[in-house]
Amino acid sequence: MEIPGMTTKHPYTEKDYDAGYAVDWCPGCGDYGVQRALAGALAVLGLPPHRVALFGGIGCSGKIPYNLNVYGIHTLHGRVLPFAFGAKLANPELTVIAAGGDGDGLGIGAGHFVNSGRRNLDLTYILFNNSVYGLTKGQPSPTLGLGRQTRGMQRKNLQQSINPLILAAASGYTWIGRGYAYDKNQLQDLMVQAIQHPGLAYLDILQPCPKYNDLQTKDWYAGKDLSPPRSRLYSLQEEGYDPLISEDAGEDQVKAGITACMEEAFKWGDLIPTGVFLKNLAQPRYLDLVAGQIPAYSSTPLASRLIADAEGRSLADLSRIFSKLNAG
Repeated sequence: MEIPGMTTKHPYTEKDYDAGYAVDWCPGCGDYGVQRALAGALAVLGLPPHRVALFGGIGCSGKIPYNLNVYGIHTLHGRVLPFAFGAKLANPELTVIAAGGDGDGLGIGAGHFVNSGRRNLDLTYILFNNSVYGLTKGQPSPTLGLGRQTRGMQRKNLQQSINPLILAAASGYTWIGRGYAYDKNQLQDLMVQAIQHPGLAYLDILQPCPKYNDLQTKDWYAGKDLSPPRSRLYSLQEEGYDPLISEDAGEDQVKAGITACMEEAFKWGDLIPTGVFLKNLAQPRYLDLVAGQIPAYSSTPLASRLIADAEGRSLADLSRIFSKLNAG
């Protein structure tokens, strides 16, 4: 079915996913790199824009659904994952991507972050990780370390930081990766892998906030303060790390793979690993589990069911409910 305003050509390019709106992020913001990498990943996968639903949280990163020519949904503070899960369950054929900041997803949204990991649903969660609340003048986000103080803060941070990769592994996410906003090629490849993964994928994206975070800057990630200067970032896959837990892996192998993921995720400072930390194929897909209990789910998902006739009248028979209410 043709949908007005939606391109259906193939192959696609990044420009096919450009909504044509002016972007008002600060100069040098890592959000630009994330947006370009995501558009590039969608083009590589050849996904028609009208078959992609992009859900955004609040904050600077929450603007990304407006900027890409896909179905964009701007959700509530900390609730991007429940919205995205609902859409995927209702329409399994959609490619669903949730995107939000570290404050949004790991602060008020931390409960949803953990609970989502219990369901191995086929969608991708992209987290913009700059360690500050950029839209509200640079308060410390949950990923800023204890005792750290950026230019946007009047006092040192009094709270411990959250390691989102370890939290994701402990919560049950079956694909876990980390990229860098200024490395578009690697980030695009990671997004392709995350979207293709048959299960719940989490992609942590390190990015500078030039306005408020003067600690984790572009130069800091580049290691210009080190002697000799060298990039802090390195690729796990280039070092030979294998994140795969095979489909037929036993319980001990699954535990060993998740433990290895966590060990790599603890590394921070002069050396920061990027790439794929975990690819667990042993966990059953949530959609398959649902279909096992509800056989009609696969053939007639909720989004395919008619809820009204041609004149807009509801097809649901509520007469018995109203009869009971009137009788009471």
